[in-house]
Amino acid sequence: MKAVQYREIGAAPEVVTVPEPEPGPGQVLLRVAAAGVCHSDIALMSWPADRFPYPLPLTLGHEGAGAVAGLGAGVTGLAEGDLVAVYGPQGCGRCAKCAEGKENYCLRAAELGINPPGLGAPGAMAEYMLVDDARFLVPLDGLDPVTTVPLTDAGLTPYHAIKRSLPKLVPGSTAVVIGAGGLGHVAIQLLRALTPSRVIALDLSEEKLALARTVGAHDTVLSGERAADRVRELTGGRGAQAVFDFVGAGPTAETAGAVASVEADVAIVGLGGGALPVGINTTAFDVAVTAPYWGSRGELREVLDLARDGHIEVHIETYGIDEAPKAYERLHERKVNGRAVILPNG
Repeated sequence: MKAVQYREIGAAPEVVTVPEPEPGPGQVLLRVAAAGVCHSDIALMSWPADRFPYPLPLTLGHEGAGAVAGLGAGVTGLAEGDLVAVYGPQGCGRCAKCAEGKENYCLRAAELGINPPGLGAPGAMAEYMLVDDARFLVPLDGLDPVTTVPLTDAGLTPYHAIKRSLPKLVPGSTAVVIGAGGLGHVAIQLLRALTPSRVIALDLSEEKLALARTVGAHDTVLSGERAADRVRELTGGRGAQAVFDFVGAGPTAETAGAVASVEADVAIVGLGGGALPVGINTTAFDVAVTAPYWGSRGELREVLDLARDGHIEVHIETYGIDEAPKAYERLHERKVNGRAVILPNG
């Protein structure tokens, strides 16, 4: 079968032919209909050899959806042909966090060598993939796997970040979304669906700001030195009650702190390497800064329910599996408007 692999440190991903996997006891074989392309992949492929923690080659793709193609011994509750989405941040299933469904915060994953598909374990960017346990599969129940697959990360991650701030996003409040790309344009839709807040989107790209307005942002601001001042102007000097930084670089984290109001939440989600110091005369009083990661299995079901009810829709570009390297080039060059999706089986 064909697969998209990262094979050599510093090299571009390649389309290669590898053996088709077979499900062992407890495993599920998935015929992949769609796999998402993400900035996390770019971050992974930018690590130097002395910091790269996984064996190569590595099949990419931590967003996956498709049809059940085979069941290992002991698997129940699924049948061949069922359309499912893959829950990515897989944990041990037994620790205190996993017992809450928060496998994204598994306490033993590192110790046990458990990695997400595409981020250490073989991923979804192949014609077939193995899923180690049926609990990591969520029924699509009528959703299109191609348009739905980005929701397993680009929907779940912002939903998880936004959900904890809902008590602060009351009538009259403001939410700021920094980065209106793959995750940001979904976050805008989630904020509009779940809160009465005014939503202000920031980005360096006028094209992405146009997308932000299309999906529901009340106001858009071009990122730069004057961005924080402009947000303050738009909020009458108060600032925002919640700020979601989907870039996570030094300048964006600084902007996030500058626009956060008293008792605001700031979530630094992006992998840009930035940080926001917290302290008296550094941020407004009682600002809470978090670095959320992905989301729980229960939250993925909630995200898919929102999509099923028509509240969120991902703007996608589709590529055949042979075009996957091109999709990564476009993502690296910031030319993808929304989310790129690979179709491994056409």
